[in-house]
Amino acid sequence: MISRTIEQFLPRILVGVGVAVIFYGIVTVLSQPQPQRVTLPLPTPGVEGATGTADDAAARRVPTRVVIPALKIDLPVVLEPAGYPWCDVAMYLAPFARPGLPGATYIYAHARQGMFLPLLDASKDNNGKSMIGMLVRVYTSDDQVFVYRVSAVHRHVTSLAGTFASQAEQLWLQTSEGPRGTLGKTEVIAEPVSSGPAAPRDAHPVANPTICE
Repeated sequence: MISRTIEQFLPRILVGVGVAVIFYGIVTVLSQPQPQRVTLPLPTPGVEGATGTADDAAARRVPTRVVIPALKIDLPVVLEPAGYPWCDVAMYLAPFARPGLPGATYIYAHARQGMFLPLLDASKDNNGKSMIGMLVRVYTSDDQVFVYRVSAVHRHVTSLAGTFASQAEQLWLQTSEGPRGTLGKTEVIAEPVSSGPAAPRDAHPVANPTICE
């Protein structure tokens, strides 16, 4: 069942940012003008304070880096912007679960070189069968690393319904399947394997988001 918090965010996501992400947001075309550097760099999200219970700390953590060694993907992760998604970083949808907690952690990026293009390319081969079993590492703002194993690949997705329905801890990665305006998206679902402490330098990469043109 969707929690009251998620229910409150649902209209905003589906009408606002979520619609942009699932239906319009992420482009694959590589022949567009070079992106412009964001004037004011975004800080890597962090955990404020050290008080409260372990559950409180887990609820405050946010993803800061996603790594898929087999696909040579290694990207800083930042909070989604209010408008069109950034280039040169991955982004997370804030209303969904945080790593280590029940529910789906949702991270997405453009299908471009240096971003999530390898996900799209791999998904076209036998519906992404080669990705099943791949390991994904997600680092967080509280200097933790969560390891997941890919269990499913969904192509041509046009709804967030499956993500909202997820109750067990999972990682969902998403990228586009065509130019801006293409409805279908590719989603890669991964199950938790392990977690543990990470070196701060590994958990806090420098994020340099750019404006996609």
